[in-house]
Amino acid sequence: MDMTATTPPPAEASAAEHLKALIGFDTVSHRSNAGLIDYAAGVLRANGVEPVLLPDETGEKIGLYATIGPLAPGGVVLSGHCDVVPVEDQQWTTDPFEGVERDGRIYGRGAADMKGFIACCLAMVPEMVRASLARPIHIVISYDEETTCRGVIPTIEHMVDTLPRIDAVIVGEPTSMRIVTAHKGAYGYRIHVRGQSAHSSLAHQGVSANALAARLCVWLDDQMQARAAAASDVSEAAEFEPPYTTCHVGTIGGGTACNILAQDCRFEWDLRTVPGDDPAALLADFRAEADRLVAGAAAAGHFAAVEIEEDYAVPGLDPEPEGAAEALCRRLTGRNESAVVSYSSEAGQYQAAGLSTVLMGPGSIEQAHIADEFIEIAQLEECRGVLRKLIATQGA
Repeated sequence: MDMTATTPPPAEASAAEHLKALIGFDTVSHRSNAGLIDYAAGVLRANGVEPVLLPDETGEKIGLYATIGPLAPGGVVLSGHCDVVPVEDQQWTTDPFEGVERDGRIYGRGAADMKGFIACCLAMVPEMVRASLARPIHIVISYDEETTCRGVIPTIEHMVDTLPRIDAVIVGEPTSMRIVTAHKGAYGYRIHVRGQSAHSSLAHQGVSANALAARLCVWLDDQMQARAAAASDVSEAAEFEPPYTTCHVGTIGGGTACNILAQDCRFEWDLRTVPGDDPAALLADFRAEADRLVAGAAAAGHFAAVEIEEDYAVPGLDPEPEGAAEALCRRLTGRNESAVVSYSSEAGQYQAAGLSTVLMGPGSIEQAHIADEFIEIAQLEECRGVLRKLIATQGA
């Protein structure tokens, strides 16, 4: 579909047509998503639905939600993020920001993760409007999911503060339309280790920041190895791959020359927690180990310090016994089984706000983030079928 800045979005289009248009907006996380939001808002307005727009402090990033149906209790949220990961250093055979249809698939950045779900929601807006719903359906489009998962928070807070009771949230991550009831939490930390510089021939007069950082890195790896050794096939985390909390150092760098004890070293580490593991407890243990190393340097008459900065904090999605969102999706799909995933999403933010939440959306995570990312058109149609059943449920 040929879309230009002056072409108004269509009131009605197929999910495939909407997806091609959405892919055409370069919404890599560090760029503005305003063009895509304008498109989605135009589709909603063409169907008589006025969206709520929530720009960030820069005005470059905008969250959107729209209520279709009455302002009544019992609403269901359909939530998708519109930001995508970069394409640099990937070998694409098509333009990543042009939706290309071929062999029953649509190729393009974000096709699977997760503009496909947004396209399905937009394609179903006309049917939602015509259905005279008894309980509302709320459509959410967020930003910055691929970086911090914080972009959706203002939208969640606004909805919780202003809307009647919401019964369930479906975050449309690419699960191949499986019902996902749990995922790991994701936490990132930037560490600045400060030592005392000295000439390497007088190493006893200084403290190497690199050496202290290396000890902390090994300590983190030891924590993960201990958790791996203690993992049980019968634990609540047994379904996860791997079935335990992981932590690793992703980047590290320090020092100025081989013959100078490093005054500074910086590294970043990532923590992925299974349900039941408290990230604050592991961070507290890390702080205690850092304090122990600093105290050891001080006892020898040297200066050292360890500064910790949180980069991101994405709460995990915990299983909900008899959760409303899971029960709803079972009715919509006719499936009794559920799954867990090891990646993180915005679902944990919704659950932290007290909303029953699951992941369920078209496409496979195996096709996300890669060159020639794609989604099967059959998956879009399956998703539309489920949304059509949701409309009937909300109209009953």
